[in-house]
Amino acid sequence: MSIRAVVWDVDDTLFDYTTADREGMRAHLVTEGLMSRYGTAEQALDHWREITDRQWARFSAGEASFEGQRRDRVRVFLDAELSDAEADDWFQRYLAHYEAAWALFPDVLPALESLAASHRHAVLSNSSIHVQDRKLRLLGVRDRFEAVLCAAELGVSKPEAGAFLAACAALELAPHEVAYVGDHPEIDGRGAADAGLLSVWIDRGTVSAGAGAPVGPHRIGTLAELPAILGADTRFGAPSTFG
Repeated sequence: MSIRAVVWDVDDTLFDYTTADREGMRAHLVTEGLMSRYGTAEQALDHWREITDRQWARFSAGEASFEGQRRDRVRVFLDAELSDAEADDWFQRYLAHYEAAWALFPDVLPALESLAASHRHAVLSNSSIHVQDRKLRLLGVRDRFEAVLCAAELGVSKPEAGAFLAACAALELAPHEVAYVGDHPEIDGRGAADAGLLSVWIDRGTVSAGAGAPVGPHRIGTLAELPAILGADTRFGAPSTFG
């Protein structure tokens, strides 16, 4: 059966999160007078990203709330005992710099345009609807998606099958009628494949695949390759088009 819908990840798939995060944090640290505290700018930025990854894993595992992981990111990064209000204020100041650097990847709009007439579209993210709905609106693409589903509201996160199946249910389609496109080889790639969706891993170079590409997902280097995969629906054993 042909693929009738595409469900998309957001951060580092549609939206250049890595660049925005680094540029935003760099500007924030300069404004806060904290850059010298961490040695070099790259050391500071790497430290922030490591803390973000650890705290996000806690949120995904249900060990922290969405707001709680944000506050703990600040506390660990500053190595300070801050009240919730103090941590929230610091994070909000960072967000102003981060949002100033927001941008879609250049291959996103052409891909959405090429698939607009042939496929339905939705979003599944391990974030919150408040964050991602606003982000998609500010980036000018919210109206391209029928539904936006997020882990904070669903109560289940990728790579759990339940998250992907919830997206299929929202579209009233079976998993084999839906493709999922995401940048993480395990959370997105393997998770979607294990849930029965046509899995497409967009390798933005931001996440290592470890010893090799996971079994299941198609691996692409640009969204320009996506229409051919969806049109052919070559799920079973097709070679990667990744160069």
